[in-house]
Amino acid sequence: MAFENKATIALTVILGLALGLATFIGWQNFNTQHNQRLKYKEIVRQKWLSKPDKHPHRMAHYGYLVFRDKHELSFFDFGMESFAGVSIFLEAHKQNTVNFSEAGFSNGMLRFGELSVAMVLQLLVPLLIFFLGYNTISAEREAGTLKILLCQGVKWSQLLFGKVLGIISVSFTLFIPVILLTIVLWAALSNWQVSVDSGMRLLLLIAAYTLYFIICAGIAVLVSAFHQSSKAALTSLLVLWVFFTLVLPRVTQAIGAKIYPSPAKIEFNAAIEADLQKEGDSHNPDDPHYAQFKADVLKKYKVDDVTKLPFNYGGYLMAEGERISAGIYNRHQKQLNQTFENQNSFAVAASYLNPFLAIKNLSMALTASDFKTYADFQDQAEAYRYQLAQRMNQLQMDNISNEKPGEKEKAASISHAHWAEQPDFQYHFKPVSWVIANQPGTILSILFWFAGILIILAISSKWIKTV
Repeated sequence: MAFENKATIALTVILGLALGLATFIGWQNFNTQHNQRLKYKEIVRQKWLSKPDKHPHRMAHYGYLVFRDKHELSFFDFGMESFAGVSIFLEAHKQNTVNFSEAGFSNGMLRFGELSVAMVLQLLVPLLIFFLGYNTISAEREAGTLKILLCQGVKWSQLLFGKVLGIISVSFTLFIPVILLTIVLWAALSNWQVSVDSGMRLLLLIAAYTLYFIICAGIAVLVSAFHQSSKAALTSLLVLWVFFTLVLPRVTQAIGAKIYPSPAKIEFNAAIEADLQKEGDSHNPDDPHYAQFKADVLKKYKVDDVTKLPFNYGGYLMAEGERISAGIYNRHQKQLNQTFENQNSFAVAASYLNPFLAIKNLSMALTASDFKTYADFQDQAEAYRYQLAQRMNQLQMDNISNEKPGEKEKAASISHAHWAEQPDFQYHFKPVSWVIANQPGTILSILFWFAGILIILAISSKWIKTV
């Protein structure tokens, strides 16, 4: 009956074309950005290795540029990829923000969303399901065949579940080809070297969308069953679709930002600077904090001058300053991330009222395009920055004399061979077990909706009217 309807066929064809276009866009987007990042990552590495003999502290300030990797499954769901920065400049004594997001270089059209496979499956396929299911029961009631079916021994639960299965069967004519194409592209983007972790991510992604479509089909059948006319059922379903996909996501986002406001960038930096000033300036020899630090070091090594220390005091001092500044920054960054997490918690709570938010959050998490993955990149980049700065400080301690060179003498430096000892930055995606552990609320909300729909389908005959 579904395929006898020309409107259904037209809508199915349009969605099929949209999914094909979205897949191509996602594949092209991944290849373009991934190749760009690899290219500039190699340039940065070559520039670092080509630096001549230098003082190690100057190399610490020369810094290192690192890039955020894209997971091979991110072509399926862009998530916050376009709004999150792609590179961060790492240098001593200073923690910079991640910059150069796609949104920063685009016009305002990005606010309306991007065409991705996930967007089509989350927004448009439910619309097809609602269109297929709005008259599944109400049309039987209007035609007078509902009584006949029930009089012939068909149970309400059998009828409702049968209608759901029918809708799912039609919907899967779109979903199954998309999944097959996703598997092929995912393997190709992984250079045909598929990891177990990525395989588990994809299987969970398929399972999550399957449950989502069953939930949407169940909602369509139940709404049709509780309405006397097909027209009223279709109107209700369209209102639900608008509420689920457009209204509630914006409302929850606004509420979260209102209750847990995040500081502006200038406020964030000012708070860090204020805490740093309380601890003193490691570059100022007259700073009280570091003057006392110097006295303690001289006392510890039982000498009366830094030139008599068995290591370079400047490197030791910079290491202490780096330890303090990194601790202050990490504390503020952790507080900021917690604010964002609190804001996002409203979307998780709202997913118990809205299955769209549940699948959206879980889809982003499984494709590594969510906020938690972005925050993890920041953490790994900061750990690399701190290790680089302290390595340079250690090289200064071990290889630079405490005696300052004269005016006509060559400036203190070490061999450029040491630069190769610093490994290149490599971001490591967290395993799927980490994703599951960090998404309990989202996973439970999808299971809650699935179980709730099954239960209501099984017991709703008590309240559904035959005529």
